Amino acid sequence: MKSLYQPATLQEISQRLQSLRPDSQRQWGKMNAAQMMAHCTAALQVATAHKFPPRMFVGYILGPFLRPIFSNEKPFFKNTATDKSFLVNDQRSFEMEKKKLLQVITQFHEGGETRCTSHPHPFFGSVTPAEWGTGMYKHLDHHLRQFGL
Repeated sequence: MKSLYQPATLQEISQRLQSLRPDSQRQWGKMNAAQMMAHCTAALQVATAHKFPPRMFVGYILGPFLRPIFSNEKPFFKNTATDKSFLVNDQRSFEMEKKKLLQVITQFHEGGETRCTSHPHPFFGSVTPAEWGTGMYKHLDHHLRQFGL
């Protein structure tokens, strides 16, 4: 399985992000490209221990059963619900959000498993650094596919 810790995967994600344009049309969901990148940055800030959202109540119940979804081979489902703290509804600068996202992706990659958060995922709970690497790849892949990339 691909992981953001792998150099080839980092290069793939970076190249796909470079193909994203301000007017790229989403294939599902509500966010535009800049909002999607801000959303992905927020998720990576959790993985890099820069953001500490509380656990979702439903995550305590369902998280352990659904945790394999975070790091298995299957892509995330379209239109999956997200925690309200990760919703981005305001207008964002496309170039600024792209720059921030590329920076946090690189920070996550360079930090490796040893610099990954030990804070629980807001839905899935305790995940290993290896699961964070796979899960963050899957999350980015999901949203890039959302824009046809």
